[in-house]
Amino acid sequence: MQSENRFFDDLAKMVNGIAGTVAGAGREAEAAMRERAKEFVGRMDFVSREEFEAVKQMAATARAEAEALKARLDKLEGAAKAAAKPAAATKSATKPAAKPKAAPKA
Repeated sequence: MQSENRFFDDLAKMVNGIAGTVAGAGREAEAAMRERAKEFVGRMDFVSREEFEAVKQMAATARAEAEALKARLDKLEGAAKAAAKPAAATKSATKPAAKPKAAPKA
């Protein structure tokens, strides 16, 4: 009876050792795969979330500035056109009529 207990004890120790070894190998494999995935993603030139958010904010600011400048330009163009219309009307009113050309002599 003593030998049977010893056999099962040794078998249990061996199974526990194998389980620990397999678990350790699994952790090592997972760490290696994680490292390879990081290298793969690093070579793909992906950007981090922080970089993306910074560029997104810069684009929104630039878009707002462009819209403000466009509104200002439209306002200035409108004022320039309004000023040009009365000046053109006064030039045509003060300009003398053109003399009719004489018929060519034959």
